[in-house]
Amino acid sequence: MNAEETIRDYYGALRRGDPLYPYFAERPNVVKFGVGERLVGYDAIEDGLRTQTRTTENWTVESRALRVVGDDDHAHFSDSVRMAWTDTTRDHEYDLSTRWSGSLERRGDDGDWLFVGMHVSTPYVDG
Repeated sequence: MNAEETIRDYYGALRRGDPLYPYFAERPNVVKFGVGERLVGYDAIEDGLRTQTRTTENWTVESRALRVVGDDDHAHFSDSVRMAWTDTTRDHEYDLSTRWSGSLERRGDDGDWLFVGMHVSTPYVDG
């Protein structure tokens, strides 16, 4: 799988409710910014994504502008993504236009691409 396929596979895992933490590099300096959190280090990302998977359902993830650039070992991406989901602990539905960006590295003997940084945010709209 190349870097773009890894990103699209991550989106699919989110939709399916599959574990997401295996997509991240197991190291202390990996970082993931979500719409409402900042997770630093693999352990924090694993814990945060386990909780997210356990407390959410009915995900919609619609990629609208995925761009991936890089070389054989490093890739950077950006995307505009519509995300919708249900928070089961609050019984609340969300539907957001989001911006994604991040970096991946090819790791391990099998050449898997793993996120070393991810940032998901909502654009500020004045008005």
